[in-house]
This record gives sequence, C-alpha cells and structure tokens, in this order.
Amino acid sequence: MNNHLHGINLIQDLGVLRAQGPDAASFLHNQLTNDFLHLGPGQARLAGFCNAKGRLQASLIGLSAGPEEILLICHSSLLAATLKRLSMFVLRAKVKLSDASNAYRIWGLMGQAAQTILGQADSTPWQRHDSQWGMGIALYPGAMTARALLLAPTDCAPPPAQTLAPGLWEWADVRSGVATVSQAVFEAFVPQMLNYESLGGVNFKKGCYPGQEVVARSQFRGTLKRRAYLAWCNSPLKAGDEVFETGQDQPCGTVVQAATAPAGGCDAIVSMQVSAFDSGLVRLSSPHGEALQLEATPYPLLADI
Repeated sequence: MNNHLHGINLIQDLGVLRAQGPDAASFLHNQLTNDFLHLGPGQARLAGFCNAKGRLQASLIGLSAGPEEILLICHSSLLAATLKRLSMFVLRAKVKLSDASNAYRIWGLMGQAAQTILGQADSTPWQRHDSQWGMGIALYPGAMTARALLLAPTDCAPPPAQTLAPGLWEWADVRSGVATVSQAVFEAFVPQMLNYESLGGVNFKKGCYPGQEVVARSQFRGTLKRRAYLAWCNSPLKAGDEVFETGQDQPCGTVVQAATAPAGGCDAIVSMQVSAFDSGLVRLSSPHGEALQLEATPYPLLADI
C-alpha cells in the first residue's frame, strides 16, 4: 500500500438528501434500483435513480440515520434536480424529502486513516462502520488502497488524520472503477453500463421502480453490449467526452469520470462497447484522436443472467 495514499479529504462535490417519515424506506424502495426495505443498521446501499427508459438520473449511496430516516449521498450537480424529481412521486406517502447537505460534511478516508478512524476490521464494500467521528461506509478500494466515506455532522471536529495531497482522492475514486453519475452524464447510461449490477447497486428480485423493466431486460444473456472500463490518456479527459474506435465514425463510448494521474496524464472510467474494449483501439474525441490505454475494472463482472 502506498504511503502517500493515507489520509483524509473533505469532499466538496457530494451532497446529502434526507428522506424522513414512516414511509421513508418503502418510498425509496419503490423509486431506486436497490432494496431499501431491508436496509440494516450495519449496511449502506449503492443505488440508481432512473427515468422511465432505465437511464440513470443520479447515483446514490444510502444509509439509515434512524428508525424513520434515510440519508442519500448524491453528486452535488444533480442534488437539486434529484430532490425535485423524487418529490414528484411522494403523493400520499408519509415521507418528507429535503436537502440535508448543510447538516453534514463528507470526508473521504484512505489507507490507514480509514481503518483507524472507523475501527474498520471488515472492509467489505457498503458495510457501515460508525465511530465518534460520524457514520462510515466502506467503499471499493482505489489504487489498491482501502477507502471509506465518513458522513459527519457539520459541528463535529474533523477526524484526526493528515490531509491527502490535492487530487489523490479523486484519482483513487476513478481507479476504484465505481462511477458516480454527475450532470455531465445525466441520463446517459442504464445501470449495467456502469457495472452497477456487479457492484451491488441493482436488486433484480425487488419490485417495480421507474425504468425497472428496461433494466431487467438489459440483463438478459447476450444483451449487455456496453460496460465500464478503466482508461488512461496523455491528454486531459472529462466526464461527457466521447471516445471512438479506430476507423469508426460513430462514438463507441463516453467518459463517465476522470482525474489527473499522479504520474502524469489522466485516468478515467469510460463506459464503452465491449467490442471496442476487446479491440483495444480506442481514441479520444475522434477516430484519429489520442489513443487510450485500456484495462478492466479491478472487480469481477457478474455473468449475464
């Protein structure tokens, strides 16, 4: 484990939605891709909020903050729109939705800091590890380093650890291969295009939610044509950039998330056609653009159903 990848980072581009009331769990269960009815105190959930066509309008990490309260971590660029869209479905449900971002700070914990601050013996992703500093969530490792989120009340003192060098958290987040949906890729992907079914973000046994039929149909054998992969480029990359297979005029994929690499260049999560990844001949912005170096994500993909 790299010594420079130990420490904490205050994350500015994530916010918090609050669902509060007797129907909070059942309401979210009916709107998101994951099971919130059986969300236990030691668990968190990765989930997607889709439109009717199964396209992701937001990605969320949810956890229980009390018997009738669930908090959802969301990219700040989509928080207001997600709150507005979710509110349209409340109808008679006994749940109140609100923006709770001002009540919490979100810290990224890496390496020994994650284990020390959360007492984190179990690093299984999406497990809860609460401490005196706040509510902790184990994440997938990034750059082969343990990571976690800490949801801390605003009035709580910062956790005792050194601050990560600028950009390291964002880079390790990309290298984890677990993409966060932002405004730049709003409604661009069904969950499987970001490997969410392999990351515990989709429950195929739960009931209906917006886009559920499309998401379920996308899982049938032979129909998963696009996946998320890791890529490196010598040129800057940003979410929403298109990539092309050499010799093809139509884009074969889209950059989902990107960050400057410590050793130079730019690392990214790119959702692309499986056939384009297999060819290895993928370029930025045009069929003649700068070449991408591709690699598989550092976690196994589930086989098609």
